[in-house]
Amino acid sequence: MDSVARLSLNQITTERASLVETVDACARHGVPYVALWRHKLAETGVDRAARMVRDAGLRVSSLCRGGMFPAPTPAERAARIDDNRRAVDDAAVLGAEVLILVCGPAADRDIDAARGMVADGIAALVPYAAERRVRLGIEPLHPAFAAERSCITTLREARALATKFDPATVGIVADVYHIWWDPALYREIARAAGRFMGFHVSDWLVPSRDVLMSRGMMGDGVIELQRIRTAVQDAGYAGPIEVEIFNDAVWSTPLDTLLPLVKERYLACV
Repeated sequence: MDSVARLSLNQITTERASLVETVDACARHGVPYVALWRHKLAETGVDRAARMVRDAGLRVSSLCRGGMFPAPTPAERAARIDDNRRAVDDAAVLGAEVLILVCGPAADRDIDAARGMVADGIAALVPYAAERRVRLGIEPLHPAFAAERSCITTLREARALATKFDPATVGIVADVYHIWWDPALYREIARAAGRFMGFHVSDWLVPSRDVLMSRGMMGDGVIELQRIRTAVQDAGYAGPIEVEIFNDAVWSTPLDTLLPLVKERYLACV
């Protein structure tokens, strides 16, 4: 790539910094987008966060997260839909391009039933999101997260789920960390043309000591980043590209060191 016009810093990459610090660093280093997390919005409130981002000249590429639909009782499932509606409201205030759906694990051992709850949960949320012009991005997670975070683990599953709904409201978020290993990856990317609403980059480090926390900076691992980015782009996605890294060493890096490195690796590797 020849510019950073599509670059977004996902806030989890600066987990130990405040929202104010992250927004200021993005503005200072010429990163045009920021992706926000709901637990960080609690620092300022959503209205102040929206003003802060706008005043810094930035845009919000996504808000994370909605989802977590499966639950053992109807009352708990309804409560989760209510929480997702609040997330949609937050996304609308922020002007976020998409609400990321981390769909949730099985409430018991019945993962098939959990997948049904995810489909039902999205169906319940779609009218509310459409009224507020918030798009819902289904993010399939690596199968290692199936028991804790999401029963939707492949692009094929995410595509089959998304195609039940209007593509103007429901689509797919592709995170290279979660999908790079899939032997059907490029075929599934092509089949999902027109459905992508987000694209996240990092790298898979070897050896991998912690499946959650050992994401690496782009270029430090084994993922074919440029090939995947090209395939997603050819499938019609031209929106922001988020750098999303869970890693203690990255979180401990001063922002004025981290942001130039993010830009450097983005330009060289993505």
